[in-house]
Amino acid sequence: MKPTGPERYYLIREDILPEGVLKTVQAKELLARGEVKTIHDAVEQVGLSRSAFYKYKDGIHPLSKLERERIITISMDLEHRSGILSRVLALIANLEGNVLTIHQTIPLQGMANVVISVETSSLGEEIRQLLDRLGAQEGVKRAVIIGQGS
Repeated sequence: MKPTGPERYYLIREDILPEGVLKTVQAKELLARGEVKTIHDAVEQVGLSRSAFYKYKDGIHPLSKLERERIITISMDLEHRSGILSRVLALIANLEGNVLTIHQTIPLQGMANVVISVETSSLGEEIRQLLDRLGAQEGVKRAVIIGQGS
């Protein structure tokens, strides 16, 4: 049964999790490491039913993975001049951000909107610094975080 309202999360010690949840984690790890090729092989190897795997697979993640995979989406208004987007991308790379997606509108009246998704696990707590430096970059008229998550 799916809960109504906002999602809620709990930090639970591994030894009190039900066996089906633990085996789901084991099966996901086998798949992630490439030790098995299919879900069928993974659940068979750990002794779990496919229905239990599908029931739990989207709801259980190792805490280390959630800490590591932080993604922000930044919207920027850039002047339509040669090299500005390249300098923005170089700035993100220099701060060890990993650009995942880029979407740029067609420039109108000398401005283009660019939306960039950046994986920020290497930035640590320096996301604010990234945003400040983007906003100070020549040709960047606005830089705001419009989304955050994993």
